[in-house]
Amino acid sequence: MSDNAAPEAPAGNDQEASNARRGRGASGGAAARRAARSGGGPGIQQTYVNRKVNVYEVLDEEGLAIIEKNADTVLEEIGIEFRDDAEALALWKEAGADIKGERVHFPKGLPRSLLKTAPSIYKQHARNSARSVQIGGNATVFAPVYGPPFVRDLDGNRRYATIEDFRNFVKLAYMAPSIHHSGGTVCEPVDVPVNKRHLDMIYSHIKYSDKPFMGSVTAPERAEDTISMAKIVFGDDFVDQNTVLTSLINANSPMVFDETMLGALKVYARNNQACIVTPFILAGAMSPVTVAGTLTQVLAEVLAGASFTQLIRPGAPVLFGTFASSISMQSGAPTFGTPEPSLVSYGAAQLARRLGLPFRTGGSLCASKVPDAQAAYESANTLNSTMLAGTNFVLHSAGWLEGGLSSCYEKFMMDIDQLGMSQKFAEGVDLSENGQAMDAIRQVGPGSHYLGCDHTQANFQTAFYRSSIADNNSYEQWLAEGQKTAPQRANELARRWLETYEAPALDQGIDDGLKDFIAKKKESMPDAFT
Repeated sequence: MSDNAAPEAPAGNDQEASNARRGRGASGGAAARRAARSGGGPGIQQTYVNRKVNVYEVLDEEGLAIIEKNADTVLEEIGIEFRDDAEALALWKEAGADIKGERVHFPKGLPRSLLKTAPSIYKQHARNSARSVQIGGNATVFAPVYGPPFVRDLDGNRRYATIEDFRNFVKLAYMAPSIHHSGGTVCEPVDVPVNKRHLDMIYSHIKYSDKPFMGSVTAPERAEDTISMAKIVFGDDFVDQNTVLTSLINANSPMVFDETMLGALKVYARNNQACIVTPFILAGAMSPVTVAGTLTQVLAEVLAGASFTQLIRPGAPVLFGTFASSISMQSGAPTFGTPEPSLVSYGAAQLARRLGLPFRTGGSLCASKVPDAQAAYESANTLNSTMLAGTNFVLHSAGWLEGGLSSCYEKFMMDIDQLGMSQKFAEGVDLSENGQAMDAIRQVGPGSHYLGCDHTQANFQTAFYRSSIADNNSYEQWLAEGQKTAPQRANELARRWLETYEAPALDQGIDDGLKDFIAKKKESMPDAFT
C-alpha cells in the first residue's frame, strides 16, 4: 500500500466510533438493527467491499498483448491531442514526446515508465476516519449516480434538478449501508448559478455526510475551490500528504484531452489528489464498433492521461477509468446492459491490473425512462459485470436513469438494495466452523428439518440477505397491503429515510470556515447561468 494509506484523518472530525457504523448519526442501536432486518430503514454501515471471489477474465495473454501493442501504435503513430494547454505540451516535450501542433506522439514505453510512480492502492480519507475507503487491490467502493441535469422526483415528475434534490441524494447516500462514498455531482442543481453551484455542492457533501466525496472538475478554478474547502476540513498539510478527494477526468474521445479537463487534472494532481482518467465511450460513435478496437483506444487514452498526472506530481494517485456503452445503429441512442460493453469492462479491468492501477467502470446503468423492468434488467447486467470484473471504484452505482439524464429517487433505493446483495456475494463462501455447519447436520439428521435447530436459531438474523424492496409474502398479504409495486415500495422507503435523516456531527469552527469561504467566493463574482 502507498504512503497515502498510512495516517488517519485529523482527530476532531470523527463522530463517536459507534455512531460511525450506523446510518443515522447518533441514533440507531437495536431499533436501527430491527429496521434494517425488516427493510424499514438504514442499518449498520458496511465498509467498502473486500472481494473474496475470483475476477472473470475474457482475454488470454495473447489477446492482452495484441491490445497493448495496438495501443502503443496509436500513441506513437496517431497520437493524442492535448488542446489549448501550452503547459501540457511543454511538459510532454521535456519528457521526450514528439509534439506536432497540439498532438502528442509518445515514444514506445514512455507512458508506462511514468506510471511506475503511481500507487496501485491508496486510501481516500473521509472527515470521519471510520468512513475512509481503500481504492485498489481487492476493494470495491460504491458511489452514487453522477451528472444528470434532471430528476424523477417522489411525486413522479421529471423536472430539472435543484440544490434541494442534490442535498436529498447526499443524505440518502449517507444513510445507505451499501454506499461507501458520497460521490460528486449526484444531480446538477440548475437553480444555482453555474459559476457558484460547485460551492454549494461541495458544502453539501461535507455538511450532510461524513463519507468521502469527489471534487468539481468543470473549471480549474472550481477544482482550486474544492481543494481550499478540503483544506478547511482536513488542514493544509494533511491534504498535501494524503488523498481526500477522488475526481473524474473524462477524455474527450476519440483521442482528445481538452483544456477544462486538463486544467482540473493539474490542480488535483499537484495537490496529491486522485484523478479517475476515463475515456467516455459510446462505441460506434466515439470508438470503433468492435470490442478489441474500443479496448485499444481506451488503453491509449488512459495511458496518455494517467501518465500526465505523474508528470505533474510523481506518486499522485490515478485510476484507470472507462465508461463504455454501445449505441443503437438505427437511432444512434446509447444502449445499456448489452454484451459488448460488458466485454469492454472485463478487458479493461485486466489491462488496468497489468498496469498496476486501480480500476473504475460500471454501475447500475440503464436507458429506461422510468424504474421499470427494462431499468432493472439493464442495471443488473451492468452491475454484475462490474463486480465480476474486479472494479475498484464504481460510479453511477445508484440512481441512474434515462441514459444518465435523470437521477431517480425510486431507482436509487432499488439500486442500493442490489448493491447490498452484490456486497454479500463478494464475501464468498464462509468456511469457518460456523460456516461448515457440521453441528447442525449432526443435530438434525435424516428426515427432519433445520428450522428449529440451534445453528439456525443462532444464525437466522444474518443467514441470508433480506431485501428492503422485494415483496416475498403471499398473494393474499400483498393484496391486503395495497398491491404495491417495487417502485412504490421504494418511494415509501425514500420518503421515510428523508423524514428520519439526522446529519452527522461537524465541528462548528469548520462549518463556519466553510460558510465564510463560500460567502466570500460568491460575493467576488456575478451570477452566471451559462
